[in-house]
Amino acid sequence: MVKILVVEDDLVLKRLFCTVLTKHGFHTLEAENGEEALDILDKETVSLVVTDVMMPKMNGYELTELIRSYDVKMPILMITAKGEINDKQIGFSSGIDDYMVKPIDVNEMIFRVEALLRRAEIIKERKIVIGDTTFKYDELTVTDPKGEAILPQKEFYLLYKLLSYPNKIFTRQHLMDTIWGIDVDSETRTVDVHINRIRDRFKENTDFEIVTVRGLGYKAVKKNEE
Repeated sequence: MVKILVVEDDLVLKRLFCTVLTKHGFHTLEAENGEEALDILDKETVSLVVTDVMMPKMNGYELTELIRSYDVKMPILMITAKGEINDKQIGFSSGIDDYMVKPIDVNEMIFRVEALLRRAEIIKERKIVIGDTTFKYDELTVTDPKGEAILPQKEFYLLYKLLSYPNKIFTRQHLMDTIWGIDVDSETRTVDVHINRIRDRFKENTDFEIVTVRGLGYKAVKKNEE
């Protein structure tokens, strides 16, 4: 059974999150702060961490940084009342994979947890297969009925990011931050240029496409699931 560690000092919220996760088939472990969470992680095999930010003894940012120091693949979902862009930037910089601002929809939390767990399996395999198309992360290759192609690094990482979360909309800024880094001075127009190159390269592919969501960003769509 998948074990999820919930780190939250608000007892009511912690019980709510654990109850909802348990109802969806997950086994939950509980901690009130980062120090307790680390003790549990030392003893248990955990598949995903859900953590608050503001907690006594050790906050969520510090916990995330410590987890990342020895486990770069552990999915981490941060749920917090701190919703300013600077807070989100600190969260992603510390190593989280996703971010929700309180009050949250617990159904959306389940969707995000499931998506993060699917992505964790993709990272473990470092390969995505969609129909007749295979994407190999370590080789930067895409293989389809037309043959195998080695993509430029940024194009491949951008495509792989989108395909890791089919139908999820990513803003240009988020893609810039995760693929190019938050300290890069390039404009988000850079994302548009790379998306256009990807579209041109795979315009005849029948397994997927990159869709523009006007005013928001981009998403990858599996054609056979439309």
